[in-house]
Amino acid sequence: MTASGTQQWNPADYQRHGGFVPELGTPILDLLQAKAGERILDLGCGDGALTVKLIQLGCAVQGVDSSAPMVEGARRLGVDALVMDGESLNFHEQFDAVFSNAALHWMPRAEKVIAGIWRALKPGGRLVAEFGGHGNVATIVHALSAALAARDIEAPDPWFFPTPEGYRALLEQRGFKVQWTLLVPRPTLLPGDVGAWLNTFAQPFISAIEETARADFIASLVETLRGPMCDADGKWWADYVRLRCHAVKP
Repeated sequence: MTASGTQQWNPADYQRHGGFVPELGTPILDLLQAKAGERILDLGCGDGALTVKLIQLGCAVQGVDSSAPMVEGARRLGVDALVMDGESLNFHEQFDAVFSNAALHWMPRAEKVIAGIWRALKPGGRLVAEFGGHGNVATIVHALSAALAARDIEAPDPWFFPTPEGYRALLEQRGFKVQWTLLVPRPTLLPGDVGAWLNTFAQPFISAIEETARADFIASLVETLRGPMCDADGKWWADYVRLRCHAVKP
């Protein structure tokens, strides 16, 4: 059996169960070194929590996200945000920088994304991004895959977790001058148990299960993952691995 679920985003649920994502994105925002007056594209802006920090620096920011509810949430924060697929960006040499946090791993057709970023940047413009890299949430992925296989269910992998070498090659193939690509292991404390994480971030897998059986499926995964992910104090940690990159359009 093959399933083809999609990921849906709810701003309130995201803030409750994934609020750590923009909070932990501050280091990559610092690496952007944004300057007042720069025009910046926030690719995959989500609910705008990081985007507003760029606006506060005096940048002219355009946010884009494929999720209409998240774009609406960003607009409520005062962000100029558009619903747009990151694999079909529609800009031409308009931006000094493209910034992206925790979004590019949701765009598996990386060549199309990189081509759109290239078009969007002015000559001399830069891409600074952080997203899931090779080995990201491997413990969860392995448990999900095993649990689905035991039920004879195939769910397409929605994530793109490249190696630094692989992503560098894609950027250079398009013409970017790559400053660096690197993996950053970042064990991440979850606000609850892994069940809330699965409901928020792994919907393409969870939706492969019949709706009446999903609660039991998630509960069994929580028990499977308790050993490797839950510490002696009852806190749950996910094995996040982030890929950071900085590239310049000559």
